[in-house]
Amino acid sequence: MRNVILKNNIEVTIRRATKEDAQNMIDFYNVVGGETDFLSFGANEFKRDLQEYEDYIAATSKEPNSIILLALIDSEIISIATINSSQKERTKHIGTLGIVISKTYTGLGLGKILMIDLIDRAKQNGITKKISLVTREDNIRAIDLYKKLGFEVEGLMKKDNLIEGKYYNTVMMGLFI
Repeated sequence: MRNVILKNNIEVTIRRATKEDAQNMIDFYNVVGGETDFLSFGANEFKRDLQEYEDYIAATSKEPNSIILLALIDSEIISIATINSSQKERTKHIGTLGIVISKTYTGLGLGKILMIDLIDRAKQNGITKKISLVTREDNIRAIDLYKKLGFEVEGLMKKDNLIEGKYYNTVMMGLFI
């Protein structure tokens, strides 16, 4: 657990998720899904069974090449940052990164802080050799950050998302560590 100060001088605690956080995480995802179209789900579309999600968090916490981090102000989740990795021998060296930040706290440096934290943890686990991520092609701010941190564009999935009758392309990016 550690505390960081955002650009607006608000203190944020970053810590690992526990299974006791499951309901708050589900609730957070369902709210944030309605704040942006850059996620793979919309408002109230993050439908998970509580017990299954608790089990998922508990299992993930035991995987040395996966991590779920929460950013909190007091006890309120303002961001969830993850690296999920397969446990299969042939692909366990690749972690898939995902970060979701509440709209209120975007643009304050939290995304960069969490990205660096995840990359550092991946470098230290002794297993992960590559971090991959996907984002919508028009998510320019995020793509710029990813490139600054060393990610390279690896491909484009055309018409990968359909939102309100419009198709969007998805950029695949990777970072070798």
